[in-house]
Amino acid sequence: MERQNEMEYVRRLIQETDYLEQMKQLEELEKERKFCRHGLNHVLDVARIAWIQVLEEQLSLEKEMVYLTALLHDLGRIAEYQKGIPHHEAGVTMARMYLEQIGYPKEKCALIYETIEEHRNKNKLNEDFINTIRKADNSSRNCFFCEVTKECKWSEERKNDTIVD
Repeated sequence: MERQNEMEYVRRLIQETDYLEQMKQLEELEKERKFCRHGLNHVLDVARIAWIQVLEEQLSLEKEMVYLTALLHDLGRIAEYQKGIPHHEAGVTMARMYLEQIGYPKEKCALIYETIEEHRNKNKLNEDFINTIRKADNSSRNCFFCEVTKECKWSEERKNDTIVD
């Protein structure tokens, strides 16, 4: 019985909200984007890579919190496209709405909000959770296989040129 409830809030997010509709909207907004896209496949890649990092580095992070953060971290891109709000800022607002909607414990939310807001901030390198999500986000990119890598604004140092770090 314990196994069924292991990822209860993740299940709620994808089944009891309009989350998947928002993901479809994001994918629609980015369908003509030639660079990396930010849809359901991307956030699932980030979640899985982050969880692998947690296991390999033996970090004390909760699997469900890792998955929720990854699943929510780029939703703010919708507001970025529609209103010009930076996605990491708009993402916190959307995360608040969804985490409240699914009844996620309030005492765990602050770390998720901070991680979404700071996942692009290179100055937070010593914070395990933020760093794990940031590294997974970058590692999910297949720059070494990208047809438009020469046009990408990412620096050569930031581009992911390998499968495994």
